[in-house]
Amino acid sequence: MPASRLFTPGDIGTLVLPNRLVRSATAERMANPDGTPKPGLKALYQELARGGVGLIITGHMYVHPSGKAHPEMMGVYSDDMVPGLAELADAVHQEGGRAVVQINHGGMQCSRETVPETIAPSAVTAPSSERPAREMTPDEIALLIEAYGQAARRAKEAGFDGVQIHAAHGYLISQFLSPFINHRADEWGGDLEGRMRFLGAVCRAVRKQVGPEYPVFVKLGMMDGVEGGLTADESVRVVAALGGMGLDGVEISGGIASDATRTGIRSESDEAYYRPLAQQARPMTKLPIVLVGGFRSRKVMEDVLAAGDADFISLCRPLICEPDLPNRLRAGTQERSACISANRCWPDEMDEGIACKCRIERG
Repeated sequence: MPASRLFTPGDIGTLVLPNRLVRSATAERMANPDGTPKPGLKALYQELARGGVGLIITGHMYVHPSGKAHPEMMGVYSDDMVPGLAELADAVHQEGGRAVVQINHGGMQCSRETVPETIAPSAVTAPSSERPAREMTPDEIALLIEAYGQAARRAKEAGFDGVQIHAAHGYLISQFLSPFINHRADEWGGDLEGRMRFLGAVCRAVRKQVGPEYPVFVKLGMMDGVEGGLTADESVRVVAALGGMGLDGVEISGGIASDATRTGIRSESDEAYYRPLAQQARPMTKLPIVLVGGFRSRKVMEDVLAAGDADFISLCRPLICEPDLPNRLRAGTQERSACISANRCWPDEMDEGIACKCRIERG
């Protein structure tokens, strides 16, 4: 059995991480109506940094007011946001941690409570959306490409250690990649090359704003999980193109909206449910791969790293349940997360924020 890699350093571009554990972007629901962070978010990030995670990826932040997916979502759409974001970055750094901003636009998955109308690559209705979407004009596409670039600039100016572009879970970039959503007949649709064009343009806009050395990576949904949607067989070609887009790494995920996560993970065989996607992606890229999807036990994490299927392990719900899980795993006082994957983390009311509400036995 190869030596453990879980607590060895690793790189994503110029970003050097102390270990292989990543806090996957998690919608904390801790923002004011204008998208500025509430004080509780600073404390949450500090707790995660003290808990020993190698990298914190923030909850998704909307790059333009038209892309606010849900209430209490953080924003990075204006220079006015930079001071509040800088406080978050400083709080993480004071604890010796590292953090990157996930930038996103909800597209057709924006709620009625946050935007008057939804936009998408094409005028379609999907099960994951509350209402039909209006097809984006070419001018709107250009506007939002620039919005992603400016959002990345603000993240850098705020002192964050990098940026992750959200191209998964049925949000806007994922919608452009998906043949289920994208029915355009112009340069932004059609075959896979056309459907990838928006992602490539976003990557170029981001690079233009942050420069060649600033860490930029992507969260890629490799399959939609719906009939007529993006499949793994097609998305491996997207993976192969990422290096040429100027990216430093890729986090592998799948599914649309709530279907991206699974409940009832009780055994090791239930874990790492997106591992087959990473195994398909691995031969297609030299970029470091971050893998999310149901990791609970140290044994499975170690096995994925030892096999070379991924370079980093990404966790969401276990770190809501136990922010100090990395320290526990490192110390050997715990071998698996206490998370029971019941999906009861999300707030029932406003001003509540994410929290573990399950009755669990912690080590």
